[in-house]
Amino acid sequence: MKGLRYLAESSSSLGLSQRQLEQFLDAVWLGDGLAQNTLASYRNDLQVWAGWLAAERDRSLLQASRDDVQAFLARQARDLKTATLARRIASLRRFYRHQLQSGQLELDPLAELQAPKRVRPLPKVLSEAMVSALLDAPDLNTAAGLRDRAMFELMYACGLRVSELVGLSLAQIHLREQFVQVLAGKGGKQRLVPMGELAAEAVQRYLDTARAELLAGRTEALLFVNQRGEPLTRQGMWFIIKQYAARVGIPAQSLSPHVLRHAFATHLLEHGADLRALQMLLGHADISTTQIYTHVAQERLKKLHREHHPRG
Repeated sequence: MKGLRYLAESSSSLGLSQRQLEQFLDAVWLGDGLAQNTLASYRNDLQVWAGWLAAERDRSLLQASRDDVQAFLARQARDLKTATLARRIASLRRFYRHQLQSGQLELDPLAELQAPKRVRPLPKVLSEAMVSALLDAPDLNTAAGLRDRAMFELMYACGLRVSELVGLSLAQIHLREQFVQVLAGKGGKQRLVPMGELAAEAVQRYLDTARAELLAGRTEALLFVNQRGEPLTRQGMWFIIKQYAARVGIPAQSLSPHVLRHAFATHLLEHGADLRALQMLLGHADISTTQIYTHVAQERLKKLHREHHPRG
């Protein structure tokens, strides 16, 4: 990233900014229990901003003016996509609002700044036939295949994020009652999600034989493990999905790490699910995030109409 070159600049302003940044991250981590990915985004965005301030204006984060912010964002807009620029502005807003609330600042340098409008792309969603092909792809005669089938069934049945899936512990799975306790963020927010009979059966088969075979005598609190008996990572899960998708002929452009989560949401809506109930199942804080799936469903209906109606 071009902005990271500013971090090489050594100055007292940059050192002061770094201390201000760390204090901010500690405060929001303790106060809000933010996920590590969110904290990493804040850190990256604010380090780029602090580096630019030190190199171009010889100022620390708390010395920035509105003119500084506008000049920085004008420069960033040349290199960044709209979504990335919007996220960077959001990081700066969060930092300076925190400084105002804590009494470190009297004026917000981002006051009245208009962020660029972000056009959110519709998620790619697999058809129900494609999902069935993906779920049926693992070889149930192998330990890895039993694990993969259990992962796919659970993700599709519960609408889990990849990070939530690989972070599941044995204690969060309740097979008799057929629900999962999903935790998001540090110590975080809990939601209870029903898993259904097929997913419960797949997880039970995995637990009966395959998991012990993969662990080979080791102990592990997390539910899903790799071939070495270690906790499965997000990258490992994504690699597994891509392998099976290629095997059953799912186009690469239809794939994303959350492909089964998106399918879960869209298919529920298509079968009449309530939007508020779906919001709770997905763990969305804002209903507007869930509403994107209504647009996906509408686009799919339009496509079906165009393809099959005699006057489409």
